[in-house]
Amino acid sequence: MKKTTLLGLMFLMGMLGTAKAQHDSIPESDPAILQRIDEWQDLKFGFMMHWGIYAQWGVVESWSICNEPWIVREKLGTKGPIRGTSGEDYYIYKHAYQSLNTTFNPTRFDPKAWAQMAKRAGMKYLVFTTKHHDGFAMFDTKYSSYSSMGRDCPAKRDFTREVVDAFRGENMWIGLYFSKPDWHCDDYWAHEWATPDRNVNYNIIDHPDRWQRYKEFTYNQVRELTHNYGRIDILWLDGGWVRPAWSVNDETRPWLGCSGQIQDIDMPRLATIARETNPQMLIVDRSVGGRYENYRTPEKEVPDSLLPYPWETCMTMGDSWSYVPNDHYKSTKTLVHMLCDVVAKGGNLLLNVGPDADGNLPAEALQRMDEMGQWLDQYGYAIYSTRPLYPYCEGNIRYTQSKDGKHQYAITLVEEPPYAIVRELKGKQRK
Repeated sequence: MKKTTLLGLMFLMGMLGTAKAQHDSIPESDPAILQRIDEWQDLKFGFMMHWGIYAQWGVVESWSICNEPWIVREKLGTKGPIRGTSGEDYYIYKHAYQSLNTTFNPTRFDPKAWAQMAKRAGMKYLVFTTKHHDGFAMFDTKYSSYSSMGRDCPAKRDFTREVVDAFRGENMWIGLYFSKPDWHCDDYWAHEWATPDRNVNYNIIDHPDRWQRYKEFTYNQVRELTHNYGRIDILWLDGGWVRPAWSVNDETRPWLGCSGQIQDIDMPRLATIARETNPQMLIVDRSVGGRYENYRTPEKEVPDSLLPYPWETCMTMGDSWSYVPNDHYKSTKTLVHMLCDVVAKGGNLLLNVGPDADGNLPAEALQRMDEMGQWLDQYGYAIYSTRPLYPYCEGNIRYTQSKDGKHQYAITLVEEPPYAIVRELKGKQRK
């Protein structure tokens, strides 16, 4: 192992000091943020979109360029060049994938149609992927040419700007997904070393200047997203293996990088930058805990019971987060039942659909959204701005109540349309 330099030791001591100072597993205490969380809990139903250059191949977002044993790499779409799982094939694949920016040009992209469809579906907030782990920015950034506005991308469009404007025009909350790790940035995945897994591929202690450059790069892009697009309601941060020392435990340790090192991005500074022009913005530092995870996001699962903190199930409508040809979409019955179940347990449902390479939302997804919207038009009063009501779930019945507690509802889940029927409880009917 390379001998640690004096500079590296000084950096480590400083990082541990920072980690100690950040040992703040106490949830947010700012009354303004707490009020905003409460308002977010009223929304109940959100729309998420994983969309990027990966849609051209029909592969699952960035993960096909992550060199970990569980990744299966193959041509799923019509434009993928190879099949390969490891060794030389992996690096050929990664190079071809990283060149997808040169062919990304979605000619049927219509964000106003997306926003109108989401509104008809009864969705109240948006979370849009501005940058996934592959590092391709779907926004106008001055800090990387690897973007939809970059010199090599034929699209030359600020997709984030257009999406934000369209959804804000439908009075929806605006949330921006942003990946803390960036696999294209040379200060995260350094070009001179192999990329054996998802983590930073050099020793941070030996190269503190390089890690500091990466932190500044991240701050700069977060500043662009939170300063240049008007009011942003939610900054939804992914890549939970980039985290401070205090948040590391046995459950997260397998995802630590070189020599089990800590990848501390300095969330207090990042949050301060993000909230400079959006002081009430919610920040979701996923799976990290503490002050900057304003609500939790169980992924592709619905908890068995009520949770003692604000939460949101992020769920795919199909099997994949991003567009995959011939994906299998959940039925309207499944989705309506899931929404009722989540809300009865005190959560929100963030439902994801992946647009294709041309910018189309899949027809099956549009049908499900339309049918969910019809159900909410009739029964949304038992969903929006509600809170859990004991016993929450009982057989095929889900219970909710209005926020002021004056109205209680029993939602009976059934097998045939409309798939759930609401009745208001009166007097002794309430348990």
